[in-house]
Order: sequence, then C-alpha cells, then structure tokens
Amino acid sequence: MQRTWNSPLGQALCIITGASRGFGREAATQISRLVSPGSVLILVARSEDDLRTLQAELTESKAGKAGLVVRYVAADLGLMEGVESVVKASKEASSDNIEHLILINNAASLGDVSRFTREFTDMAEVNSYLSLNVSSSLCLTSSVLQAFPQRPRLQRTVVNISSLCALKPFPSWVLYCTGKAARDMMFKVLAEEEPTLRVLNYAPGPMDTHMQDEARVKTADLNVRKSFTRMAANGLLLSCEESCAKLMKLLRENTYESGAHIDVYDV
Repeated sequence: MQRTWNSPLGQALCIITGASRGFGREAATQISRLVSPGSVLILVARSEDDLRTLQAELTESKAGKAGLVVRYVAADLGLMEGVESVVKASKEASSDNIEHLILINNAASLGDVSRFTREFTDMAEVNSYLSLNVSSSLCLTSSVLQAFPQRPRLQRTVVNISSLCALKPFPSWVLYCTGKAARDMMFKVLAEEEPTLRVLNYAPGPMDTHMQDEARVKTADLNVRKSFTRMAANGLLLSCEESCAKLMKLLRENTYESGAHIDVYDV
C-alpha cells in the first residue's frame, strides 16, 4: 500500500517515543496535521508534565477538534515495564478502523561524551546506555509489531531516528555512535525479514536542540566540539521544524527503499 504526496497518511495509530521535546515533539505536531480524523497519537517520554502539555495543545488544535485522539505514556523505555505500558496503551486506544500503524523510534540520549573509549570500564554504565538506546528500540518495535500484526488494508511503518554518527565515527562519542550504528543495522535486518513492512532510518541532521547544547559544552574531542560551536555560531544548525518536514515528506511520498538510511540533506 503506497500513498502519494497529495494524500494523507490515513487513519493512523502513531506511536512516537521521546515526544516531550525537540524533534519528537515536533514530529507529533506535524504528523497530527497529516492523519485522518479518528487517528490516535501515543506520545511517549519520561516527563509526564511535558507530555500532558503537548497532549493539551494537540487536543485543542484543528486536528484535535476534528477527531484526533491523543494519549500519552510517561515511561522509562530502558525498562521492560515501560515498553509494556506503551503497547498496552496503544491497544486500548486503537480500533479496527486503523489503516496505518506508524512507530517513530525517536527516544535516545547522548551519553557521556566527556570521555574517550579507553575510559569506559564500567560495564553497568555501558549496559544502561545500550538498554535505553538499543534494547528498548528492538523490544518496543517487536512488541508493537506483534500487537498489530499484518492484515489486509493495514500499512505498517517503522521509523528509526538515526544520525550521521551511525555511519561516521566521532571521537569521544563512542556510546552515541555505537548505539546509532546498532539501531541502523537492527532496522535494516527488520526490513529484510519483513518485506510487507515499511522501514526507514532517517538522519535528521544537526539540530538546534538541548542535545546540541550539551554536545558543545561536554564533548571531550576538541575538533568535534569546535565543529559544532562553529555551526551554531554561523547559523548552520537546522530547526526541528525544517528537519521534521523532510521526514513527513518521506512518509507521505513513501517511495524510499525499505531499510534505507536517508539523511536530511538528501531529501
């Protein structure tokens, strides 16, 4: 089932992780304008206050007044209980009329970029990072696909918010680069295994977000830190709005190769 740029995403169940701020928040806002009445948005993050605020905004928006259902789940996806709560909420809010399942795996953390690879000796610290940034994406995606199996007239789309760091090593960013590379391969494998599934690894580019602020202050590698500082000073950081608009374009056109890694600058 392929949709064109001029058609909406249909009556959708859309699950967005990391939805409380930054790119995830903007994705929720933009996708709410593209789905049909009766669609359901499940917003997931750890900050309940931020999720409640976003839910209220979307409910009061034109889409909300037209019949968009907005639910939120405040959960730690690094724990299996968090994954299970998202699936439970999605099943409760969904209906048999849903024709498009969209899962946007956006939740991620930068990790400690103030140290180099040789300094990571605490296995518990590394495991904790990988649990949130890799394991949770795999378990949530698998659980959602099991909860909403393939059936006639249902399109299923899984998006991984990736990064250039999935392809290129950044000194002192060993945790982040490792997590992003692992996730890219995870979803490439998924695309090979599930030919009826639409899978996309989308790299949103360097955006003006809290994570960027943190990177410019804490990155141990001087060259990487200077590069980001120059980008910010010269106005080269992307806004979440413009990067997210490129993702929406990809979802609406639906012509990408399933499993592909697509950078914002290639759209």
